[in-house]
Amino acid sequence: MPDKAERLRALHKSPPILVLPNAWDAATARIVEAEGFSAVATTSAGVAAALGHPDGGAVPPHEMIEAIARIARAVSVPVTADIEHGYAATPNAAADVVQRVIAAGAVGVNIEDCVPGTTDLEPLSLQCDKIATIAKSSAKSGVRVVINARTDVFLRGIGLLPTRLPVAIERGNAFLAAGADCVFVPGVRDRETIAALVRSIRGPVNILATAGTPPVQELEAMGVARVSIGSGPARAALALMRDIARELKTRGTYGFLDHALPYDDVNELMR
Repeated sequence: MPDKAERLRALHKSPPILVLPNAWDAATARIVEAEGFSAVATTSAGVAAALGHPDGGAVPPHEMIEAIARIARAVSVPVTADIEHGYAATPNAAADVVQRVIAAGAVGVNIEDCVPGTTDLEPLSLQCDKIATIAKSSAKSGVRVVINARTDVFLRGIGLLPTRLPVAIERGNAFLAAGADCVFVPGVRDRETIAALVRSIRGPVNILATAGTPPVQELEAMGVARVSIGSGPARAALALMRDIARELKTRGTYGFLDHALPYDDVNELMR
């Protein structure tokens, strides 16, 4: 486990860019690993939907941690887990949750700074205390977890547009000073803003890829350290399932089977 944590940490520090297709169960994690990716990230939204919950902290923590454990058991590469707001309001409680996530087999965590159920950001001092406590607690346990500290300034559209970039930079640098390994700024896709984040944040920057985001190769050239896809793959899979249901309901045909993985391949994937 300590070796996996250091492998994941090292993947943030030099080219090539760390690309993370986000998985939501053991099978999708196996696919990511089988296709040659060096780490697996989970998606809280994808896991939540698979467990029958909406995203945004609605999943009971034990259910999310059980899902993370199944994913971690399924692969040999490092796993970084999306734990939303940390399922806790205080630094010590968040650190306890992270200890359970580490015990489940993950060596990295995403922790965000938007208060669940609101569009308010966690006070900067409190969020930094959470990050520092998580870093210290995990180091004492023997697995120095890789902390991807997320700020939702852009994603939630918090504050006037001209203020969002300086706020994201301020928070990102404060998170790094508190012990984070990478700063995650979802909701940004234009080149100018991405370049400004990379230039001004004093550590690795993670971008969430959505429609219109520059290609991976261009993000790498700009200095982005990590790109993840979030709930995109899970939502694409759900759209495919919806299309299958519609084909069966409206036409009664089975064209979707033309693109299905062979049964034996799926079985082999899970051995």
